[in-house]
Amino acid sequence: MKHLKGIIVSDKMDKTVVVEVTKLKKHPKYERRFRVSKRYKVHDSENKHKVGDAVIIEETRPMSRSKRWKIV
Repeated sequence: MKHLKGIIVSDKMDKTVVVEVTKLKKHPKYERRFRVSKRYKVHDSENKHKVGDAVIIEETRPMSRSKRWKIV
């Protein structure tokens, strides 16, 4: 199973939070490192996590059309 580390950027939905995961990539030619970020909708069954929390998320079965992750 995949595990990713990110920061919660939205908690306005019920039992769902949006987590932004930032990675460092290297340009193939110029070798400069740059940040790439992606947002995931994550299942939070107890609604206990808030904006700004650092969390680890885990891949899971599809919970809805766009939710395929849960908070560990």
